[in-house]
Amino acid sequence: MEAERVAAQEEGGVAEPRAQEPQLTPDEEIAELEKLLSEEPDDFQARCRLGELYFGKGKLEEALTEVKKAIEMAEGLRTEMDRSLAMYYSNLGTIYGTKGMMDDARPQYERALELNKYDVLALFNLGRLHNDRKEYMQAKEYFERLIEITPEDPIAWYNLAGVYEELDNPQISDYNTLDMAVQAYMKVLEFDPKHLESSFKLMDIAFTLKKSDMAVKIMEEAVEHSPDEPLAYYNLINTYEKCKMFEQAEDARQRLKQRFAKRARE
Repeated sequence: MEAERVAAQEEGGVAEPRAQEPQLTPDEEIAELEKLLSEEPDDFQARCRLGELYFGKGKLEEALTEVKKAIEMAEGLRTEMDRSLAMYYSNLGTIYGTKGMMDDARPQYERALELNKYDVLALFNLGRLHNDRKEYMQAKEYFERLIEITPEDPIAWYNLAGVYEELDNPQISDYNTLDMAVQAYMKVLEFDPKHLESSFKLMDIAFTLKKSDMAVKIMEEAVEHSPDEPLAYYNLINTYEKCKMFEQAEDARQRLKQRFAKRARE
């Protein structure tokens, strides 16, 4: 103010006091807020204020509507914030895990799931953490929850299949989960037909169950989907020989030689 007064005096004039903006009446403010929300319906502060004004004017139905909308918006904001915060906790857990600090990583993943029970990274890492510690029942819980969220993820199915296979061991549990392991490995191949590890696991299980036809079918399909993988041929040949299908084994051996002789020429 002093600077303005001096400037005005130097110019030979008198500084005029600044005019204050006229305060809106409740009805005028309501009108302004209604106009604003018609253009920007996601303005949370405006909607909260409008609810207050309606209540003050005794417009209870209008106030009820606005407060409900404000609560819905606030819940949405909180959900988004929780999801973001869960992601940061999962990332923190991943950093600890990468440094080998698993005891520090675990509570970060658990906190992430408290904030967002659908956090995929936290579910996967907790499942893997328990699996590495041979805590298969806990691992099973997390991988099954992960499957519910990502039902077409072959990696999730593969990890769950491995847990089912471990739980079928009578020295570990009383569960009979080998059939569940088979179904889980089948799911892996449904979404990733080139997943050779699942093919090999299924082949071994098939022989354990004395289902030689199943073992043959699995390995024939593995070669079909991965024709440039020598391991697929070797396991197919081995499968044929275990089933005493020696002609088929020799045929597969010749196909292997021809394919890789051709690749060497190219």
